[in-house]
Amino acid sequence: MKRKKLALLLSAAMVLSLALTGCGGDGGSGGSEDSDVVKIGWIGPLTGDSALWGTCESQALQMYVDEQNEAGGVLGGKKLELVTYDIKSDTNEAVNAVKRLISNDKVSAILGPNSSAPAIAIKGALDQGKVPDIATVATNVAITVGEDGSVNPYNFRICFTDPYQGAVTGGFAADELGATRAAILYDISSDYSQGFAQYFRETFEEKGGKIVAEEAGKTGDTDFRAQLTKIKEADPEVILLPLANYKDIALAANQAREMGIDATFFGGDTLPSDNIFEMAGPALEGTYVVNHFDYNDPAAEDITERYVEKYGKQPEINAYMVHDAFQLLIAAIEEAGSADPQAITDALTKVEIDGVTGHIKLGEDNHDPIGKEAAMQQIVKDENAEQGYSYKFIMKYSPEA
Repeated sequence: MKRKKLALLLSAAMVLSLALTGCGGDGGSGGSEDSDVVKIGWIGPLTGDSALWGTCESQALQMYVDEQNEAGGVLGGKKLELVTYDIKSDTNEAVNAVKRLISNDKVSAILGPNSSAPAIAIKGALDQGKVPDIATVATNVAITVGEDGSVNPYNFRICFTDPYQGAVTGGFAADELGATRAAILYDISSDYSQGFAQYFRETFEEKGGKIVAEEAGKTGDTDFRAQLTKIKEADPEVILLPLANYKDIALAANQAREMGIDATFFGGDTLPSDNIFEMAGPALEGTYVVNHFDYNDPAAEDITERYVEKYGKQPEINAYMVHDAFQLLIAAIEEAGSADPQAITDALTKVEIDGVTGHIKLGEDNHDPIGKEAAMQQIVKDENAEQGYSYKFIMKYSPEA
C-alpha cells in the first residue's frame, strides 16, 4: 500500500514538473524567434503616493503598444504584448518584478521605472538575465554608470540626469534671475532629491551664489514648518524644492506662504502635475520648473489629445517620457532585426529618434541621452486652464551657456 502511494506521488510530481516546464518555456515569449508575439515589460507604481505617475505611464504605454500593433507591429508583422507589474515605488518589489518579467514572462526588454531608487536596484537582475531596461524619469547618475565609471551594460535611460537638472536650476537662478542667496528643502529619503540638491548647490556656488539654508524632510511628511522657520530666518531669494512627491511640494509651498516666505520657488521634474494646482496653485504661482520638454510643442499636444480621447483625463509628464522610451525601443528592435534581448541591447546605442522630448541618441559610455536640452517653465495664472494655472515655457537653458 505504501509503495502504491509512493508511486502515485512520484507520478504526480513528474506531471507537475512537466507542466511547470511547459509554462516556463520559450513558446510565445519575447525572446523566441519563431513566435508571432514580442513581449515587452513595464514596471512602475500603480499604488501608493506615486501611483498617479505610474498609472499614467502604464496607460500611455498600452496606448502606444495598441497603436503600434494597429500599424503592423514589429519585425514584419509580429504583435507586441505588454506585461506590467506594480512595484509600489519599492526597491524589493522592483527587483522581484524584473526577475518575473525575465524568467516567467520572457520579455525582450523592459521600460520603466519612473524613479531612481528602483531603477538602481534592478541592475543585478538585469545583468543576470541579460535583458535591457530603459528608465523613463529616473535621473540618478548611478542608474547607468557604476562607481568605477564603467557603464551598466543593461541599464539605459531616456531622460537627463540629476547633475544636469541640478545644474540647470542652479545656473538659471544665478544667470537669469541674478539670485545670490538660495535655500534648499530636500527629501532625505530620496536618492533623486539628494542628487538634485547636490548639483544645484555646486552650480549655484560656482556662479557666485551662497546657500544660506539647507533643510531636509522625507516623503510623507505633513509639516515642514520647523525647516521653513530656519529657511525664513536665512532670508533667501530663491528656494529649491526637489522633493520626491508633488504632494509634499504642495504642502511645503502652502506652509511657506502661510509663514510669510515670499522667495521664488524652483522645482524639478517631480513638480509638473495639473493635480498640484488644486492643492497649491496660488502658493506656487511664479515657480520656475525645469522640465524635459515644452507641453505646447505640437508633438506633445498630439499625445495629449490621443491620451485624453482614450482615458478621459489629462496626462502627466510620464506619458511623454514613456512615448520616447517606447519609440527608441521600437527603433532598436527593428535595427536588431530580432526580438533577442542581447541584440536589442546592442542596438540601443546605434539608433536615434526625434522624440517629443527632443532628439535622442544614447551614449555608448553612459547610456544617457547625448546633449538633451532642458526646458525652463514658469507656473502662471491662466484663465483658460481648468485649474486656473498652467506651465509657461520660458526658454531652453544650458548651465554652460
